[in-house]
Amino acid sequence: MVSPANEDPKSAGRIIRRAEESDREAIINLFVTVNRRLAPPELAENFEAYIELCLEQEIRPFLSYYDPAIGNGLWVLIDCGELVGMYGLECVSPEEVELRRMYVDPDRRRGGCGRDLLRHAERSALAGSYRRLVLSTAELQKEAIALYKSEGFRLVRREEAQKETNKTIGGGIVRYHFEKDLAADAD
Repeated sequence: MVSPANEDPKSAGRIIRRAEESDREAIINLFVTVNRRLAPPELAENFEAYIELCLEQEIRPFLSYYDPAIGNGLWVLIDCGELVGMYGLECVSPEEVELRRMYVDPDRRRGGCGRDLLRHAERSALAGSYRRLVLSTAELQKEAIALYKSEGFRLVRREEAQKETNKTIGGGIVRYHFEKDLAADAD
């Protein structure tokens, strides 16, 4: 399904669609670029290990990891023919889906791309019959935290991540977990 980003005039020319094999290189580049820019100098080595782990387990095999047949999906935002953003949805339960890998090219931020992606993710989750959208983000992502709060996500817990997984770098980075009841917004 291809859809306009939303009705905001800033979104003119933007399309959000499911990721395809032909997007692989751009998805990898966006993932690596964003994570390297997020890395504080004292955690650069941790970030490089995290990037490699995620590339191996999730990003390179994105077509199988984000397989719609198991309730998952990966979408990309195309602006003027260029892939500038993405997000994934990962099924947690029949009623709950997790927002993953929401990234916008750092040079394209502050133009509404993140908000377009987030709203599209909510519509996609509802279309998949999910009632709740959950997510987590690192303390380093101040703009993302502000966006989630402004869009009605509720902070449900804070944790200090010690162990590296394909969902967190570990290393003592603080992660914030949010959720939004989509069923309440749909009523």
